[in-house]
Amino acid sequence: MSLIELGRFNRNEAHIVIGRLEAEGIPAVAFDAGSSIADGSWLLIPVRVMVDDEDEAAARAIVTAPDAA
Repeated sequence: MSLIELGRFNRNEAHIVIGRLEAEGIPAVAFDAGSSIADGSWLLIPVRVMVDDEDEAAARAIVTAPDAA
């Protein structure tokens, strides 16, 4: 059991992805979400969304699924 990188997103998208995954019962965490927030470049640094390697396939299916709207 280890963490793998699901993808890199802007800060806001990363937290939306994490919320979506957690709504489906898949724990997820953001790495680098607070990077360089003090100097104002936080929008330029991608946030890594990490999931357990055992949840990778299910998490990728959720992230790549077309919108239901």
